[in-house]
Amino acid sequence: MYASDERFEILDTRVFAVRKSLHDRVLRPAHERLLAARLFDRVRGREVLVGDFHAAPLTASNALRRKQIAGAHAGMRALAPGAPALMVGDFNYPWFVNKLERHLTDAGFQLTRSTEPTYVRYKYFSGYFDFVTSNGYMIERVDVLPFGASDHRPISLTAHLAD
Repeated sequence: MYASDERFEILDTRVFAVRKSLHDRVLRPAHERLLAARLFDRVRGREVLVGDFHAAPLTASNALRRKQIAGAHAGMRALAPGAPALMVGDFNYPWFVNKLERHLTDAGFQLTRSTEPTYVRYKYFSGYFDFVTSNGYMIERVDVLPFGASDHRPISLTAHLAD
């Protein structure tokens, strides 16, 4: 996660664990799945929250991933209750996204997807795995960038704080 020193002052950062999947328990790839930062936006004169999230792999259920997402949002909120929040990352949620959107809406968050698939590992398997969730932001666009070292294409977003 990067923050412009000219625009933002980093007030706090934390790494959060969320509910573990069977994959996490057996293979132990990571026990933390959220990096969150509380920033002071010098331009807007207020605190904001940003998070980098990575959900459990496709071997886990969507229900578990929804619980992980809710836990990640709760962790971020603990840093600065009421501050605008933006969480970006690999949600590993390529199917049945409408149900996720309903859960997020009920929790006060908006889901924004990219315009192109972010995961294209195999010839016949691709999907929209990387999302943005937000509260207090207006997301204008989520662009997909060229492949780098990851099996996911990175995303770049244009957003501004809602008035």
